[in-house]
Amino acid sequence: MEFWNIKSQEKYQIENVMKLIRKKKFITSKTAWRCQVDAVALGAGGWTPLESNGKQWLQIDLGERFDITGVATQGRYGSSDWVTRFNMMFSDTGRNWKPYHHDNTIWVFPGNINSDGVVNHKFQHSIKARFIRFVPSEWNPSGRIGMRVEVYGCSYKSDVADFDGRSSLLYRFNQKLMTTYKDVISLKFKSMQSDGVLFHGEGQRGDYITLELQKGRLSLSINLGDAKLRFGNTHTVVTLGSLLDDQHWHSVLIDRFNKQVNFTVDKYTQHFRTKGESDDLDIDYEFSFGGIPVSGKPGAFLKRNFHGCIENLYYNGVNVIDLAKRRKPQIYIVGNITFSCSEPHIVPITFTSSSTSYLLLPGTPHLEDLTVSFQFRTWNSDSLLLSTKLSGDSGFLLLQLYSGKLLLMIQEKLPNILPITAGSFLNDGLWHAVAINIRRHRISLTLDNGATAPIHVTIPARISTGHQYYFGGCPDPPSDCINPISSFQGCMRLIFIDNQPKDLILVQRGMLGNFSDLQIDMCGIKDRCLPNYCEHGGACSQTWSAFHCDCGDTGYADATCHSSLYEQSCEAYKHKGYPSDYYYIDSDGSGPLGPVRVYCNLTEEKIWTIIQHNISDLPSVRGTVFGKPYSMTFNYGASAEQMESLINNAEYCEQEAVYHCKHSRLLNSPGGNPYTWWIGRGNERHTYWGGSLPGQCACGLEESCIDMRHYCNCDADRQDWMNDTGFLTFKEHLPVSQIVISDTNRSGSEVAWKIGPLRCYGDRNFWNSATFSPIVSYLYFPIFHSDFSTDIAFFFKTSSSSGVFLESLGVKDFIRAELVSPYQVTFSFDAGNGPMEVSLQSVTALNDGQWHHVRAERNIKETSLVVDNQPRKLVQTQYDGRLRPLLNAQLYVGGTASKQRGFVGCIRYLQMNGQTLDLEEKAKVTPGIRPGCPGHCSSYGNLCHNNGKCVEKRNGYTCDCTNSAFEGPYCKKEVSAMFEAGTSVTYVFQEPYPVSRNTSASASAIYADTVISRENIAFSFLTAQAPSLLLYIDSFYQDYLAILLCKNGSLQVRYKIGKDGMYVFTLGSKRLDNRKLHHVRINREGKELVIQIDKIIKERHNFSSDIYFKAIKSLTMGKVLDNLRSDPEVTKANSIGFIGCLSSVQYNQVAPLKAALRHASIAPVTATGSLSECHCGSITESDLSTITTTYSSSDPFGNSDDREPLTNEMRSAPVVIGGVIAITIFIIFCIVAIMTKIVYRHKKTLSKSQNREKEYTGTTDFSFRNEMDLQNTVSECKKEYFI
Repeated sequence: MEFWNIKSQEKYQIENVMKLIRKKKFITSKTAWRCQVDAVALGAGGWTPLESNGKQWLQIDLGERFDITGVATQGRYGSSDWVTRFNMMFSDTGRNWKPYHHDNTIWVFPGNINSDGVVNHKFQHSIKARFIRFVPSEWNPSGRIGMRVEVYGCSYKSDVADFDGRSSLLYRFNQKLMTTYKDVISLKFKSMQSDGVLFHGEGQRGDYITLELQKGRLSLSINLGDAKLRFGNTHTVVTLGSLLDDQHWHSVLIDRFNKQVNFTVDKYTQHFRTKGESDDLDIDYEFSFGGIPVSGKPGAFLKRNFHGCIENLYYNGVNVIDLAKRRKPQIYIVGNITFSCSEPHIVPITFTSSSTSYLLLPGTPHLEDLTVSFQFRTWNSDSLLLSTKLSGDSGFLLLQLYSGKLLLMIQEKLPNILPITAGSFLNDGLWHAVAINIRRHRISLTLDNGATAPIHVTIPARISTGHQYYFGGCPDPPSDCINPISSFQGCMRLIFIDNQPKDLILVQRGMLGNFSDLQIDMCGIKDRCLPNYCEHGGACSQTWSAFHCDCGDTGYADATCHSSLYEQSCEAYKHKGYPSDYYYIDSDGSGPLGPVRVYCNLTEEKIWTIIQHNISDLPSVRGTVFGKPYSMTFNYGASAEQMESLINNAEYCEQEAVYHCKHSRLLNSPGGNPYTWWIGRGNERHTYWGGSLPGQCACGLEESCIDMRHYCNCDADRQDWMNDTGFLTFKEHLPVSQIVISDTNRSGSEVAWKIGPLRCYGDRNFWNSATFSPIVSYLYFPIFHSDFSTDIAFFFKTSSSSGVFLESLGVKDFIRAELVSPYQVTFSFDAGNGPMEVSLQSVTALNDGQWHHVRAERNIKETSLVVDNQPRKLVQTQYDGRLRPLLNAQLYVGGTASKQRGFVGCIRYLQMNGQTLDLEEKAKVTPGIRPGCPGHCSSYGNLCHNNGKCVEKRNGYTCDCTNSAFEGPYCKKEVSAMFEAGTSVTYVFQEPYPVSRNTSASASAIYADTVISRENIAFSFLTAQAPSLLLYIDSFYQDYLAILLCKNGSLQVRYKIGKDGMYVFTLGSKRLDNRKLHHVRINREGKELVIQIDKIIKERHNFSSDIYFKAIKSLTMGKVLDNLRSDPEVTKANSIGFIGCLSSVQYNQVAPLKAALRHASIAPVTATGSLSECHCGSITESDLSTITTTYSSSDPFGNSDDREPLTNEMRSAPVVIGGVIAITIFIIFCIVAIMTKIVYRHKKTLSKSQNREKEYTGTTDFSFRNEMDLQNTVSECKKEYFI
């Protein structure tokens, strides 16, 4: 690369550049030269300003615009003067400078470390400019600023046209209509105006394409009009870019092929597809640039024209400006267009600090007329714009931005007067003009040159001007300036005081006014929302120094809306303990796909994910027209990409396909063209109906069709109704997106069809794991390409004290997650700004062999680390360099590239930016690493509640609810029943030894060896009846335990233990027959007894000595039907038994109520009376009243109330008497039949008792274990009678 003297085109080396200083043709600096000029003659020297401070710069004028690609620097020859860090700025005119950006950040170049070494810098992107500035920011602390520079680049040629806002170029076609399927339009432009049309073309059929500046942004509007769809919405509008009215060059490229359009502004590209069905763009006659002229009205335009310069304008390969310069007939010029770019001499300034920036300009004091005007742009909603002290005692005039509005006031020593407000949302980053005029007793405030009506206010006293005007802020300490708000951060220009413009270049040179923390001759405003770092549709807002993301209802959170609020599968919801319900699942986590609403059925061992579509009924089809088949499209409330991701993550998916037919063929098998088909993934057509073989239904696969000549029942084409039902299970074809039915145009033909919801189970990622044994073993994956945001999530368990979970390296950049110690996890990275580390100290040890979850995220604003449910560790991310790490090596999991500090243990469900890494597949081909990881119950066993037992599976675990009174996937679903008067459920405990099958009286002596020294009893109940007998346990030794409600509604526990007599414990703090659900737990260990009600009432009691139950015989819920050998209180409570709802009864390892409801055929349980399965929590007052109404006329002992008219009437009615007689006769016959059957069964009891003992042993391993967890949906209060 070369630096060129423009006149001689001679290449200059770094020492020869200094000769240009002596010639004073191309290089100037702000300050006077020192004696280095003499050194130049000796081939050495350099630039050193008189003062070394942050206000110095070296400027080079290349004479015309060049394409500059890099620079090199040295220190001043033979000295201790060199620059260690510097910025660069460039300009076309020597005014309105723009800093060099690298990775969307104002770049600080590293300089020299001595005076002689050469440091080269190649630009990330070339610069087209005539003027270059080197701005030192740091230098050798032992010396001064000193520089020698060299600039590299090439010549730059361009064709430029200057539009004055009332002109345009018309490019006229050779034919009347130009039809294109591909268009490429490129140009560069610069402007100070925020609005204006850059180009426009349209056709008579409604086609058009328009590129327009709107509020400093480019808006591309395109319509590929179609006469058939002219009433539809085929207009497409896309907006890109920001702050494009900054009088700097901006490049535009529009590349269209059919409906696909790539729209690029500077370095930002948006890809989109146009609406409608048409692919071609039809333009009539001409294409206009710079405005939209009105046909037949010369000089008239439909919209505001472009005012500025356009360079290198190409339309489909045609250099339009070149044709215009050569006065070619294809180009027609409207208005005044010149072919050089005029540059307005406007000097903007930038206020950089919210506390110390200000600009002081002098004014003429004691004038009766005060006039101040200027333009400003900012993102901050609150700041000081102007403060000036008026002459005499008039006070201070203040102009502020307050909540985005202008606020003008005169503030005196006493109260504020004259508050005037104007405008709204003036912190939108656009230029706004404000003018203040005070004349005699009238103040006028004008905004945006009268775009809105000026505001006029009359004041009582006349005021006169002061001699100083402070813009943006006040000095410290303030002098004749007050600032009740923060200083201004933004840009100003065109400042007029007393109707006189202020030369800000003189301010820069120290010849006018004063300033602090300003950048003069440039506007440094930046749109921090471009690009929009708020992901997933988050709304970006900004201030001068930061941006903020409003995630709203996007389903994502954190600083950039990167982290999903939802789990990635129903499996994940299950293992967090959630019940069955509708949930949002985000199958790719932080990836681009949004969440989908599904139903998670968590009541079965297989976790089903169910996605409904818009057709839930059974549509009927008949009478269609030949050649126009019936079709229906399904909407799942999710995109095709979302559905595909969800299905791919599942182990199995299915959709039921139901086809009821009458004289209508389905697939026309065998061999014929199908009459019905469905469209699946990828818009592919499929001709099977169950299974996955083309041309077959389920009956064809099972060889069970009505007519074996066909593979579908409906293909028999019979006149009566038939049915073909099957399950579509080939995942790669699902979901069904459309169904087409054609054979319903014949007379009498009719179809009713249904496509069921998509149902999937299993999560292929959640249990994906690998076990790392040797410390040097690791898995490696392809290079991880990090984005603006990076998140890493995984589970791990280990017994080691340290180890690296994963690592990815670049030349200098890296990402690493590591267990540093048993209590500390770190996430570290380098994205070009130096190493950064986030460390989280755990309150518990992490090497305990339990699963622990780690999630780390780095985005442009912050870096976070979370371990399990501990508080998140958050660190602000440095935002002054590259936005993402540059990685070029493989991703190592479980170790490092150096094969040191490897991880020993298990890693599971490893995700990076929402994508799951397949550890198991990689482990299968990697020595020293095993796929999978056992031992899930050690971490998830606590999810099995209520005596449930965690059982290991290869991928996960399951809860065995055999010994629990509950059921469901976590043993949390209650098993409840409604008891009516007389209902009795008795569980008979098995005899402990085979000899106990002897039913003689001496058999009870064998139970002397069966001693129970503890009871663990738990149940819930709801009733309105007292007294009531809830639970009764007796033994062969006439001992018993009774749990009852007393007449006053209190709970009472009564023990009868051998010779020790009776123990009675009453909890009488409140009535429990109050129609509310109560939970009771009774635990006895030896002589210590604990009774708890509703987790609130808890009492402890002690027996006089250890007590033991010997040879327990049975446990009865409700009424005891055998003769009670109990005290009168128990007998009184047993008169009716229990009326109400009883739930989840547990006695030690036995669940008697669950056995009665789920396994009555094999469990040793007998039920008498009406037993209705019912959910106690859903019992209503009416339900409870229904079962107690029959007994409302009786006292607890069954005595009738003669005052009940309904009862008396029934007794006297002859019809009722006849009915009772008939029922009695029927019951007698039934009793005879039942007794006969009982006698018959009794004869076989001895021969079958051994088999019975094997079926149900009374231990924890029951024969019906496999049936205990059947999750059948039971309707509310479904009756089951046991007689």
